[in-house]
Amino acid sequence: MGNRSVLAVIVFGVLAVAQGVGAEVDREKLLKDPGVYGTFAVFKVGDHWWQMDHDARADAVAETKKVFQKHADKVTVDTHLLWGLSEKADFFVRVHSKDMMNNQNFLVDFMGTKLGKDLKNTDTFNGITKALNYVPNFPEDLKGELKTSAPQGSPYVVVVPIRKDADWWLMPQDARTAMMKEHTDATVAYLKTVKRKLYHSSGLDDLDFITYFETPKLDDFNNLVTGLLMVKENRHNKQFGDPLLLGTARPLDEILDILAR
Repeated sequence: MGNRSVLAVIVFGVLAVAQGVGAEVDREKLLKDPGVYGTFAVFKVGDHWWQMDHDARADAVAETKKVFQKHADKVTVDTHLLWGLSEKADFFVRVHSKDMMNNQNFLVDFMGTKLGKDLKNTDTFNGITKALNYVPNFPEDLKGELKTSAPQGSPYVVVVPIRKDADWWLMPQDARTAMMKEHTDATVAYLKTVKRKLYHSSGLDDLDFITYFETPKLDDFNNLVTGLLMVKENRHNKQFGDPLLLGTARPLDEILDILAR
């Protein structure tokens, strides 16, 4: 290749990066910022998939990977294995973007693949991340506790959809803040081992909230939930779970390899 050709390749590469061509979306920013849409799509693999020969499943897996790559500049997708821990579903994807249509476009393409056509979409939850609502009114010592570093790279994930009763929404803000302080006090002992992310779903789903947890210690998570069931705020949970998803965080390639066996 001549010098001019090399220069042309370099210039094109710089322009592509500058224009966002082929660039992946900033995952860490999407997971941190408010105003980001999250979609949890839960799937069970149909019987027909397992009747396909190995080569056909391998081809379908390769097609699926291309869909993930195609949308990588608009959405970030985390994959989680439920197989072996749930009889209702086998895996779920957690999709984030700044525009809900990006989530939908990814899922339409994914469900249109050979693999997607053999999946049953058992549940879908939608929500948006927001700035903290009650924490600004908490005591300073509790705010300090909430700065405790959350665990990173935890293997277990738990998703708990929540719906409140009408009395919760009719309650004055200061009364809700007091209850949420009691709720938060019950979580402090587990901040080092349980990481939580909250999505607001009212008007976007039949739910009010989606709570997503990561932890290396399921015993701590069990104790955390037991504690939260004993605070006054829990009286206003019209739905807690149903379904509750328990799985493990797995890379896409690992999940697809499992499905291609």
